[in-house]
This record gives sequence, structure tokens and C-alpha cells, in this order.
Amino acid sequence: MIDHISVTVSDYETSKRFYEAALKPLGYVVLMEIPREIAGVQVAGFGEAATQKPDFWIASGTPETKTHVAFRANDQATVQRFHEASLAAGGRDNGAPGPRVHYHPGYYGAFVLDPDGHNIEAVHHASAPAGP
Repeated sequence: MIDHISVTVSDYETSKRFYEAALKPLGYVVLMEIPREIAGVQVAGFGEAATQKPDFWIASGTPETKTHVAFRANDQATVQRFHEASLAAGGRDNGAPGPRVHYHPGYYGAFVLDPDGHNIEAVHHASAPAGP
């Protein structure tokens, strides 16, 4: 089980604003910030407000690779709100909300590129219909 993940961002303030807006429909907020004086870089931890446990982190630096992170959504409407909020916050479309049956029946996702080109997704897994 994964406890948390971190991505490196080139412009901390821009990325923090992007993720605050993009993840809001999913119930994510900034739960913790660690200043450069302590961590050596600027760090923000996002998570669901109800849990008070950050599980998605951004850290200032030079991104060496592009990352794909998928966030679970409770329904298709939340996936759509994530996509809209992400684009409004400066993200770039990388796959409009819709079914992705090539992954599995009931997979509904949307993809955006953050300011550094990381592929960020919101996905809802509907129950797959029973087989024959």
C-alpha cells in the first residue's frame, strides 16, 4: 500500500496554486508546509481535510522526469469538476473526462498536465457489469 507520493516542481508557488485549485473538487487541501530553512526546499503536503494526513506532496526543485499521479474520485461528476478546475488553474488538457474501457469497464477518467508537464488524473471506478 502506498502511503504518499511526491513530485518535484520548478515553480513552487505556481504549482501550489495549481494543485490547490485542481484538487479542491476531490476534497484535497494543503495540510502542511515545510519551509526551505528546514527541508532545504519548499514543500507542501496535500490530503483530504477529514484525514489530516498529507499523501500527496510537492517539492521545489528541478523535475528530472515526468510523473503520472491518479487521484480517486467518488463519481464521474467529480472527475469532470477536477478537469474543469485544473484547466481554469492553468493546467493543459491531456484527456477529457470520459470512459476508458481499454483499462477496464467502468473506468472513467480525466487527465491534465500540471505546470511542469506531470500527468495528473482523476478517476472513478464504477462497478463493472457482471459477465455472461
